[in-house]
Amino acid sequence: MCGFSGFVSYDKRLTEKDLQSMTDCIAHRGPDSAGYFFDGICGLGHRRLSILDLSEAANQPFYSANGRYVMVYNGEVYNFQEVAKKLEVPMKTTSDTEVILEAFVEWGPDFVHELNGMFAIAIYDLREHELHIYRDRMGIKPIYFYQKGNDFAFASELKSLTKMAFLQGKLTLNKQAISQFLYVGYIPRPNSIYNEIQKMDSGSYALVTKNNFSLKPYWQLEDQVKPEVITDFAEAKKELKALVLSSVKYRMISDVPFGTFLSGGIDSSLVTAAAQANSPKPVKTFSIAFEEAKFNEAKFAREVAQHLGTQHHELTATHKEAMELAGQIPAIYDEPYADSSAIPTLLVSQMARREVTMTLSGDGGDECFLGYGMYNWAERMQHPLVKAFRKPIGSILSRMGNRSQRAAYLFQYPSASKLKSHIFSQEQYMFSESEIAALLTPEFFEEPTIQEDWEIASRNLTPVEKQAFFDMKQYLQEDLLVKVDRASMKHSLETRVPLLDYRIVSFALNVAPELKRHNGVSKHLLKEVLYDFVPRELFDRPKWGFAIPLGNWLKTDLRYLIEDYLNEKVIGHHGVVQYSLVHKLKKEFFDGKDYLYNRLWLLIMLHKWLEDFRK
Repeated sequence: MCGFSGFVSYDKRLTEKDLQSMTDCIAHRGPDSAGYFFDGICGLGHRRLSILDLSEAANQPFYSANGRYVMVYNGEVYNFQEVAKKLEVPMKTTSDTEVILEAFVEWGPDFVHELNGMFAIAIYDLREHELHIYRDRMGIKPIYFYQKGNDFAFASELKSLTKMAFLQGKLTLNKQAISQFLYVGYIPRPNSIYNEIQKMDSGSYALVTKNNFSLKPYWQLEDQVKPEVITDFAEAKKELKALVLSSVKYRMISDVPFGTFLSGGIDSSLVTAAAQANSPKPVKTFSIAFEEAKFNEAKFAREVAQHLGTQHHELTATHKEAMELAGQIPAIYDEPYADSSAIPTLLVSQMARREVTMTLSGDGGDECFLGYGMYNWAERMQHPLVKAFRKPIGSILSRMGNRSQRAAYLFQYPSASKLKSHIFSQEQYMFSESEIAALLTPEFFEEPTIQEDWEIASRNLTPVEKQAFFDMKQYLQEDLLVKVDRASMKHSLETRVPLLDYRIVSFALNVAPELKRHNGVSKHLLKEVLYDFVPRELFDRPKWGFAIPLGNWLKTDLRYLIEDYLNEKVIGHHGVVQYSLVHKLKKEFFDGKDYLYNRLWLLIMLHKWLEDFRK
C-alpha cells in the first residue's frame, strides 16, 4: 500500500518541482521511502509503505528488466507468486511490484486480467512516451486525474493534483457534485468537487499518448451477471466458504505484522474467523467502542475474539477524540464527505497502527449478500398498492411522529427511474431531490443526477438485487472504500478487503436472492458460513453498523460545528444554500426532530470544506 502521483506533459509545461510537491503531500500514504522519475515529458512520484520485500530493491519507481518501462503502483496483488511462475522470468526481488511490471512486458495491456488484488498502476513507456494506467476491478484503490490538451496528471489523492502550480487559482467548483453530495453524502465518479479533476472508473484502463487520451473498461460488474443463479443452498455454502478462506489466505501474505478490524458484526467476524483458521498463532484484532451503550458493540467483538482465541485490542472513544477528528474530515478526504463513520474508522486505524502495518476489513458483505434494511424498501415500493397510493401514504405519515415522518420521505420519490438513489438517500436521512431544489441558491442549483441503471442483458434482476447492484456500483465504491482508504492511509496503515475479491463478487451476483435473504434473515448464506466458525448465539441481536451517536453529539459536544459553520455569515458568504431554510432546519432539529441530524451534518461538512477551499 502506497501513494503515487505523476504526469505526462508533451509540451513540457510540468516540472520536476511539480512532481516533488505532488508526491510529498501524500507522504502519509508511504512513510518508508520516496522515489521520483522525470525525463522532461513524464514525471512519476511514489511514497512507499513497505509490506512485501522490505528491501530497497523493491522501492519505486521500478524499472523493467529490459529497461523500456518504468512503473509506480499503489496496492497489492495477492496472486503474484502464481503469476511469477507463469512468466518464467528470473526475479530480482520477492515483491509483487516486479511481477506486475514483467507481466505487462510479457503479455501487454491484457496482463491485468491475470491479477487478483487491489491496485492503481501507472506504467510509462520510455521509448514511445506513452502512459498506461489501470484501476482495480472494484475501485478499492483510488485514482484522480486531470486531462487537458497535451497535459495529463494523476494521483492517489485529490490534494496531490491541487498542489500543481499551474492548477492553483484555476480550480472551479463542480455544481452538480454539490447537489450529488447533498443527495447521497458523497460525490460519485467521474465527478470530483472540482470541474477540472475526475475520478477514474473502477475496472478501467487508460492510455495516454501525444494528442490522445482513451479510457475503456476491462472488467465490469454487469458483465459478471449470468443467465442462471445458484439455487442449491449446500452447493452455495460450500463454494462461498472455500472462496472466503482462499481470499483471506491470499490477503494474509505479508512481510510485516497484520491484524483484523473486528466490530463484532457478521462481516468482520467472518473475515477474522477465516484469518484465524489460516493462522498458526493468534491473530491480532482491533475494535472501537463508544461510551453511549446503544452504539457500543465492543462486548460482542470481545466475545467473538475470545471464542476464536485472537489477541484482542479495544479502544473506547471519547467525545473529545471525536470532536478533534470531526473538523479534520474535509482535509483528510479533500472534498465534501459526509459519512460520519469515518471518525471511528480513523480511530481504529490509529490504534491498529501501533501494533501492525496491515489489517483486514469486512467491507462488501452487505452489498454482496443483501445486508441492508433499505433492501426491504426496494421490495415494498414495488407492491402495486404502494405504487398506486404512495403519495397519500406519504402525506399521512408526514403528520405523525418522528419515525413515521422519516418513513414519509421514502414514498415521495420523483420518478421510478430515480427510485434506487432516492431509497438510498432517504434511508440515510439525507436531502431529497425536491429539498435540494429549494435549498440551493439559483446560482448553484443543478439536478443531482446519479447513474442507477446499467445494461444487464443476461438476466432480469429482482428489485432487491437492483438496489444492491446500485450500492455495489455507487455507495460501496464512492463512500465505504473511500472512507477506509483515507482513514487507514492517514495513519500509514494498509487495509485489505477479502470479501471484495472479484471471485466472491462474481459468485455473489449469481446466488439466488432467497439464499441471501431467507425467512426475513438478511445475509443468510454469509451467516451460515460464519456459524461454522462461531456460535450463532453470539449474533442474536440487532444490526447497528459502524455508527456513532451523531445526533446526540450535535446537540452537545459537536454543537459548536453548527454554530461555527451554519451561521448566517458563513452561509451568506459562500452563497451555495438559502440561509432561511438552514435556519428552519436547525430549529426543527433542536425542537425535537432528531432524524434531521444527517441533513445538518451534510451542510456542516460542505461549509467546512468551502471555508478551507476559500483559504
